Amino acid sequence: MFLTGRFFALVLLGAVPTVVYPSYATVALWVLFCLLVLTVDALAAGQASGLHIERRPTVPIRLGDETTSVLLVANPGTRTFRGQLRDAWQPSAGAVDNRHRVSVPPGERRALTTVLRPVRRGDRQAVRVTIRRTGPLGLAGRQRSVFVPGSVRALPPFDSRKHLPSRLARLRQLDGRSAVRIRGQGTEFDSLRDYVEGDDVRSIDWRATARRRSTVVRTWQPEKDRHIVIVLDTSRTSAGRVGDVPRLDAAMDSALLLAALASHAGDRVDLIAGDRRVHRRVVGSKRTSLLSDLVNAMAPLEPALLEADWPLLAAEVSTLSRQRALLVLLTPLEPAAVEESLLPPLSVLAQRYRVVIASVSDPALSTMLAERGDAREVFDAAAAARTIALRDRTADAVGRLGVTVIDASPENLPTGLADHYLLLKSRGLL
Repeated sequence: MFLTGRFFALVLLGAVPTVVYPSYATVALWVLFCLLVLTVDALAAGQASGLHIERRPTVPIRLGDETTSVLLVANPGTRTFRGQLRDAWQPSAGAVDNRHRVSVPPGERRALTTVLRPVRRGDRQAVRVTIRRTGPLGLAGRQRSVFVPGSVRALPPFDSRKHLPSRLARLRQLDGRSAVRIRGQGTEFDSLRDYVEGDDVRSIDWRATARRRSTVVRTWQPEKDRHIVIVLDTSRTSAGRVGDVPRLDAAMDSALLLAALASHAGDRVDLIAGDRRVHRRVVGSKRTSLLSDLVNAMAPLEPALLEADWPLLAAEVSTLSRQRALLVLLTPLEPAAVEESLLPPLSVLAQRYRVVIASVSDPALSTMLAERGDAREVFDAAAAARTIALRDRTADAVGRLGVTVIDASPENLPTGLADHYLLLKSRGLL
């Protein structure tokens, strides 16, 4: 049972007879009157049970978009149900307009729609559905809560997809030029064309030149089916926030842009996500389903307050590819974590693969370094300078192993990683 504001207003109304007839008997009689009316009104409200409620499945959406959850409310009884239903969700699901007034005649069904705007990535769960029936006087009613399973999956937003058309245009230009830039094992002959100034003389086909009596060069198809392995670090270092976005989410955005670009280039992309254990693996996905597989695998990932087990992750990489491949490690360039656990396996990986470390940097460090207006800002600038120096020292140590380091802000890291991939393609280094 629940009480409404009308009941408390009725109790306060008893102040009038109490003032007119001030005695304990007047107060007692008024309290008994209120309780009697309350009981009658609650009994007249009817049972809050008897409805059959089910929920339609909710399709996944990108974080920042909105969707709807639909409840189907059926009345198998013999009386018309009039009341209110509240469809409760986790706060991060962003449920809007989830209180519904319903009137369901016997044997009929109604559909109730709740708008969802998730504010966090991952699976957001429904909590319960609360059913209320208010008495005819509006003083009290009956209430019952039931669990109706439901969830909505908020996928990574993939904000960097706006940069994909420009990178694909550069990739198409690269496909046209790589014929004369890429030579050696692994390229495929495409066609012959007339020699133009600037072409590599080693691409001249002398037999075709003799037949046509004009200089002809060979063109080659750019190399396809290269292997790219992306390792997504979900350890404690990925839990730090840059601005209002966790480092892990920014790393996911970079991984998605690189995967989309590489799949259009005809390369194979695999993903490993983990810390002290492997949480997700996306291996062998087709080009048409790669992005869907990646976003669904990344959606429920959350950073764990644990150190990454890099020997374990390196062993997982070795099981995926024993031939030379592009290995992208999406992990923060934190000096302590890199020097203690990443450097030993990294020296081994660098001998077998072309390794790139993509790290999310914090632009606030540069801001702190530039502001020195008072004593507090001077100390902040000194702390920022020391942090930057340590990161630079770590990047130098990693670079001496032959590893490329891309350290950029969340907005610039996806494009920086994609541009580096295109650079490797243009030089035939994959």
